[in-house]
Amino acid sequence: MTQAQIFTIIAISIYAVLMAFVGIFTYGKAKNLDGFLLGNRKVGGWATAFAYGTAYFSAVVFVGYAGQHGWNIGIGAIWIGIGNAILGCLLSWLLLANRTRKMTKKLDARTMPDYFEKRYNSKGMKLMASIVIFIFLVPYSAAVYKGLGSLFSAVFPGVDTWIWMLMIATLTAIYLVVGGYIATSYTDLIQGIIMLVGVICLVVAVLCHGSVGGITGLIENLGKFESVPGDPNAVTGEQLTSLFGGSSFKFLCFNILLTSFGTWGLPQMIGKFYAIKDKSAIKRGTIVSTIFCVIIGCGAYLVGSTSRLVLGGKLPEGGIDAVIPTLLMEVLGNGTLGVILLSIIMILLLSASMSTLEAVVLTSASAVAVDFIPTVRKKETKQNTQVLLTRILCLVFVACSFIFATLNIPIIVSLMSFSWGVVSGCFIGPYVWGLFSKKITKVGAYSGMIAGLITVGGATLIISLTSSFAEAAKMAPEMGVFAMAISFIIVPIVSLLTKKKPEEKERVEEIFKCYKEN
Repeated sequence: MTQAQIFTIIAISIYAVLMAFVGIFTYGKAKNLDGFLLGNRKVGGWATAFAYGTAYFSAVVFVGYAGQHGWNIGIGAIWIGIGNAILGCLLSWLLLANRTRKMTKKLDARTMPDYFEKRYNSKGMKLMASIVIFIFLVPYSAAVYKGLGSLFSAVFPGVDTWIWMLMIATLTAIYLVVGGYIATSYTDLIQGIIMLVGVICLVVAVLCHGSVGGITGLIENLGKFESVPGDPNAVTGEQLTSLFGGSSFKFLCFNILLTSFGTWGLPQMIGKFYAIKDKSAIKRGTIVSTIFCVIIGCGAYLVGSTSRLVLGGKLPEGGIDAVIPTLLMEVLGNGTLGVILLSIIMILLLSASMSTLEAVVLTSASAVAVDFIPTVRKKETKQNTQVLLTRILCLVFVACSFIFATLNIPIIVSLMSFSWGVVSGCFIGPYVWGLFSKKITKVGAYSGMIAGLITVGGATLIISLTSSFAEAAKMAPEMGVFAMAISFIIVPIVSLLTKKKPEEKERVEEIFKCYKEN
């Protein structure tokens, strides 16, 4: 066993014990439904900020997005990190956090489907939303498993990837099932600190590598870069140093829009605003989460942009998904200090992935236990039963995601892109307009949800049948962005063409009084 493997095993063992302890410690605070799903709506600004940031960034960002876009685009890929921090984080907190907190508390809504039912008086929307969440978040979480599994396989080449994915699934399930949202809040705070330290260490280590030569050396060396003969992903030094992505400008823009505005409609992200305790906590959370996203997002893409220099322009044997794992082993695989840093980075990526998984799992399990089953049964379900069922479904969802990940679908970014596009495309219009406008009707909200689903699902099906799934995968970012735009446009237009009943107007007026309350 190598020194790197020994240090990594020790670090993971300590981390696993700490996470299990948090789950046990918070068990007593997660016995009722509000406690399990929302931490009784008393979560502070720091905890919520880290919960939001760690749910945003997982190993997929490093392995999939940063690896692929840093390799193909170069320095310009950093704009994705900047866009995520400003549009996906700062603007989301400024516009949506307080309104979401107030309205969901007024409606007593615990989940996104629950919000749709009570805001638009529609059980149908609740059912549709819960189905979309449960089905389309499976590949999202599977992508996270695959991203992290490939990283651990680089450090432990003799161990099958599925073993690492199973370890991740088991550890996530333990503390999530035991402690619920409050456990994830505490663990996210710990994981967020680990991520910040890890990313800073990684950026410094990579920039100090001989082939990079610091920031000035990075730009200078990339400008002189010449692709290896026969490289299918050949690019010029001019492309790699272009501030705005060069020939990849359009592709870059779509990815910024998808990964930034996509968070506005993702239930596992928006759900953080349900649980934050007050307006002062939101102010703190806005600052902390934005700083966190700047460091993590920009750091990841900066590391990705150095990959061609560190790897000598040669794409690793495992393809684009192996770029970051190979880079890590090249930069940190030798020397005691490098090995210690490598173990920290592995815990960073484990933390990032587990925090994303826990958010997705809790969102999906509650969609079925709290929203789908009680609505279909048409009977009121006791809260204790719902909590137990949610815990069981957390286990089921983890198992389903793990199985899906082992099917070995190769393109990590495409998996995540489709999921973001479908889920956010369905929800962003009805959700955002529902917070701001009293004029939005149930038909308008329904139309936006269906339009978003058809845009991605229909386009993917048509392109796959007429060409191939690979071609559809290439267009995943564009389809996701168009789905969000169409959903956002359709909702108010259809609402203008439909009317509300007088009693419905009164109900909505009562709901919007929440913004005048403290």
